Amino acid sequence: MPNMDPKKNPMPVQDPLVRARNFSEVALGYPEETAVIEAQRCLNCKNSPCVSGCPVNVRIPDFIAKIRERDYEGAYRVISESSSLPAVCGRVCPQETQCEAKCVRGIKGEPVGIGRLERFVADFHNANAKERAQAPAGNGRRVAIVGSGPSGLTCAGDLAKKGYSVTVFEALHTAGGVLVYGIPEFRLPKAIVAKEVETLKELGVDIETNVIIGKTLTIDELFDMGYEAVFVGSGAGLPNFMNIPGESLKGVYSANEFLTRSNLMKAYLEDPSTPIMKGGRVAVVGGGNVAMDAARTALRLGAEHVYIIYRRSMEELPARREEVEHAMEEGIDFRLLNNPVEILGYNNAEDPRDPMNGFVTGVRCIKMELGEPDERGRRRPVEIPGSEFELSVDAVVMAIGTSPNPLIKSTTEGLEVNRRGGIIVDEDGLTSRAGVYAGGDAVTGAATVISAMGAGKVAAKAIDRALCGEKAE
Repeated sequence: MPNMDPKKNPMPVQDPLVRARNFSEVALGYPEETAVIEAQRCLNCKNSPCVSGCPVNVRIPDFIAKIRERDYEGAYRVISESSSLPAVCGRVCPQETQCEAKCVRGIKGEPVGIGRLERFVADFHNANAKERAQAPAGNGRRVAIVGSGPSGLTCAGDLAKKGYSVTVFEALHTAGGVLVYGIPEFRLPKAIVAKEVETLKELGVDIETNVIIGKTLTIDELFDMGYEAVFVGSGAGLPNFMNIPGESLKGVYSANEFLTRSNLMKAYLEDPSTPIMKGGRVAVVGGGNVAMDAARTALRLGAEHVYIIYRRSMEELPARREEVEHAMEEGIDFRLLNNPVEILGYNNAEDPRDPMNGFVTGVRCIKMELGEPDERGRRRPVEIPGSEFELSVDAVVMAIGTSPNPLIKSTTEGLEVNRRGGIIVDEDGLTSRAGVYAGGDAVTGAATVISAMGAGKVAAKAIDRALCGEKAE
């Protein structure tokens, strides 16, 4: 008999007052018995609506059934048929708007904790598996992957499992893309990402770091080297700004720079080679997951007070509810229905050589109210005349989105892009250049990890069909 408890089992977490000052993972994971009890809440629906909500189509009821049987390795094998990054997905995917949103148990209660169960299975495997993944027999075909983020790693893993010789070219010194430079340690430990990457290497994927496609090598040169197809998963690394006065002041960061300095360059260490603003008062502009990550990172770096400044209300806040709740528990100050109009800075007119010249001292904001819905159905924020006020801050982090990396399009002839800089692809991920495929943030702009993974899977299938024809599965 299924467990008909209407509520999912809560996730154990660190105490907010403790975790706000450390970089250890906030969510602690289900113990074994809790995972089994949660798995018993699954009704094993005949039509499996949850699977349709998963961008990579994990066979969710099947892996949950294995948990009920306490066959955790069997559950891992089921997940791995569809996902190359199960430990990552179990932590950062927005299950509440995807697979769990389709769960029948959510109609009269809370859905099954699918993401929490996926994390449990992946963590159990990583802690207990004795055997290494086995590379399949090669099929003699070569594919190049540009970028080692979620779309690139997924495409690489799916092709490697089919016997392709796959090389991933990564611009940074560590593989993982946004998983290592963008998502903080307290949400996604970097050891987890490294383990997932190592599994792909065991499958035969070769990863070349410190190679900038478009600078070190071009896509044309990759074809000259014998690669028969190229997948571009170069991400959305170009930060957006508001173009307001003061954005060039010292102490103004894009969220990309701020998080990369902390996550990848270890700026939280006592004597970092890449410094970052620590302490003081910090304002983070934006309301998405990246804004939550930046605000909570600033707190852990020693900030005395951290503001989230967002121009809409809590109902429109795009970040995951879990991340918002965690931020509030940790003491982040949400200033909603407010928008910056100027960043203020210190200036010593008597001595222009003063090293303090140009540093942030505050941010001037204006209050907003919600007007008529925009083209996407969200109520448009409208300024309230005469409502300007100032906040005293020492640093400002702009977390208002990113655009696709422009390097590939600027160095590759015949590659069509849209007005936002995203690479134009068809339903198979094929670009306007023969043999060149693309997916993830390089196409859509900043989006979720799992949607990027879904794009990587689509392209891998299309590449397989194109190179192996009727032999493709």
